[in-house]
Amino acid sequence: MTPPIRHARLDVRAVSLLLLCCLLWGINQVAAKAALTEIGPLWQAGLRSVVAGGLVWLWSAARGVRLFERDGSLAGGLLAGSLFAAEFACIFGGLQYTSASRMVVFIYLSPFVVALGMPWIAHGEKLSGRQWAGLVLAFGAVAFAFAEGFSAAQSPRQWWGDALGVAAAVLWGGTTLAIRATRLAHAPAEKTLLYQLGVSALALCAAAAWAGEPVPLQWSPRLLGLFGFQAVIVSFASYLAWFWLIRHYAATRLAVFTLSTPLFGLLAGALLLSEGISARLVAALAALAAGIVLVNR
Repeated sequence: MTPPIRHARLDVRAVSLLLLCCLLWGINQVAAKAALTEIGPLWQAGLRSVVAGGLVWLWSAARGVRLFERDGSLAGGLLAGSLFAAEFACIFGGLQYTSASRMVVFIYLSPFVVALGMPWIAHGEKLSGRQWAGLVLAFGAVAFAFAEGFSAAQSPRQWWGDALGVAAAVLWGGTTLAIRATRLAHAPAEKTLLYQLGVSALALCAAAAWAGEPVPLQWSPRLLGLFGFQAVIVSFASYLAWFWLIRHYAATRLAVFTLSTPLFGLLAGALLLSEGISARLVAALAALAAGIVLVNR
């Protein structure tokens, strides 16, 4: 198998694709929250992996991508898929104890996990002092935008939800590192994504059944639209693009762009739910952009 050509810097195509992915992921937060009134979180996550996994299989069959040939990627695929499933379990479980604002900030510690771990995998992806400053600035922008969540009333077990948020960040970063450190680094993006969706579909649906979440038997047009967006646009199309990017570009530079996702979520809430755009959000977006520029110089 021919190793992929990996670019040290992000070109216009990569940046455009990344920003589109982050925009979709930000809107996805709104869609997932809205769908919770009609479907449980674990069934929502598990069933969207089922649908998206089927789409990946059809897409690969149409393009002649060999998904099931023996290439030594099974161990890495099972590891990455397990980390992916555990990440979502931590997020949904943690939201029972902590606020969404706090959870978002803790989840986006993930780029630090990638930045710390990548030099052990690829020495050329070590960040300089200026780039670390950019990463800290970008994360600070996200924390600033969601700072109100830290002044809300504290629940007795909020620390447990916060801890699960940190665990989710480590698992997300670990998934990226697992992809780069194993034979998945040379596997097609479709195969990498199918590992993630297949393992998470089994694990999350089993967890939903074990937790006693009711199976949604009646699907309204509203739920079909929200779920379809998550399964087709996000879990299939955007994740396929993300794993292609990981295969061809420096993971540390990609990871910092994910910090724009929660801010895109705030923008989506403002545009779709009329929540308003504050001066705090505008300042956070400016600081985020400055941090990303520093990391990618």
